[in-house]
Amino acid sequence: MTLLRYCVAVLLVLLLPVSAAFAGGFQLNEHGTKAMAMGGAFAAQANDPSAIYFNPAGLAFQNGFHVLAGGTLIAPFSTWTSPTGATETEQVRQVFFPPNAYVTYGMKNGLAFGVGVFSGYGLGTEWPNPWAGDQLAIKTNLTSFNINPTVSYAYKDMISVGVGASYVTSEVKLTRALVVPIGGGRTLKGSTYLSGTKGAWGFSGGLLVKPIKNLSIGASYRSSIKLDYDGTATFTFPVPQVQALFPGGSGKTTIKLPDNIFAGIAYEFNPRFTLEGDFQYIGWSSYDQLSVTLAQGSVPASVPLTQTSVKDWKNTWMARVGAEYRFEPVALRFGFIYDKTPQPNKSVEPMLPDANRVEGTVGIGTKIVEHLTLDFAFQFIMFSDRTVTSPENVFPGTYTNKAYLFGLDIGYNL
Repeated sequence: MTLLRYCVAVLLVLLLPVSAAFAGGFQLNEHGTKAMAMGGAFAAQANDPSAIYFNPAGLAFQNGFHVLAGGTLIAPFSTWTSPTGATETEQVRQVFFPPNAYVTYGMKNGLAFGVGVFSGYGLGTEWPNPWAGDQLAIKTNLTSFNINPTVSYAYKDMISVGVGASYVTSEVKLTRALVVPIGGGRTLKGSTYLSGTKGAWGFSGGLLVKPIKNLSIGASYRSSIKLDYDGTATFTFPVPQVQALFPGGSGKTTIKLPDNIFAGIAYEFNPRFTLEGDFQYIGWSSYDQLSVTLAQGSVPASVPLTQTSVKDWKNTWMARVGAEYRFEPVALRFGFIYDKTPQPNKSVEPMLPDANRVEGTVGIGTKIVEHLTLDFAFQFIMFSDRTVTSPENVFPGTYTNKAYLFGLDIGYNL
């Protein structure tokens, strides 16, 4: 293979994973601190403004004017260990703060409406530069915002429905190393920086039923969202002759974020204690492959402008249990989550080393003064160690991950 063809082939492979930053471990579900403290088991209660995310039907049971705003501080940790155990590399320490904000109004006739803003996909990874896997990942950052206007209606305090429209806008940035041969058994190391933005529409809907006193059953759906992603690629090499082979330019790809189904049942055993169990289904089979098309002129005419990579992600699920114990003006909350990864062994990579997760949550809520509330939550995520081997995986080794999350929301009710 000539130097030109080799370099362009590497370029195409580098472009393929850009959109993968949206997948798996980058889906966020912590969009309300009360729900977060209860392990996200909230589809059947949905009794604060974050119902816009968990189950929009819950808005119709919330009379009056409500504002809820805050966010979640997320501190992830990841380590890669080589197959022999001789090398261990830790990610650079980072923290992220995806925000959430909701404004809702419920009328006495059962009609309610509101709008929510939150980050459905986010976070990032950063590894030392250089390190053994720097050609696969050095730094990945993803930000996204979901704007979600919603309307809900309740009939006789027994059943309610809700629907919403979702506009997602996002930006992704990726930095990695690029090594090319220059003859005589020698190689030259450079870097590539990829970035892009996109916005797209989706929808959500929910149903909440209270068949008997103290029992509520809820279900909701958030649609998949298709992103026709536009990006740019910039390459840097210390040798002009090699730099000329990489003029950079634009690229396009289409990905389809998964749909989500939430279902839950909650029971209020007495005025102080509520218990809920939820099941969440995530349609990650939508991420079965990824094709990237480069702009004409960004590579020589002899090189194909479209490249396809098979991802083969699987549909997956999460099981959630949450409890709340109330003694005015304080509420104590607890939760547990089991989260099954959609990522097959062959697709595990440093940019997103995902695995099955076990998560525990605790939290507290209180009324500060009249009309003003404060909610706090802590969540610990422990990933199963993930060992992948060659030739099953292009970068074999063992990945160890964990994360600490701290949520805080302030609410105003009138």
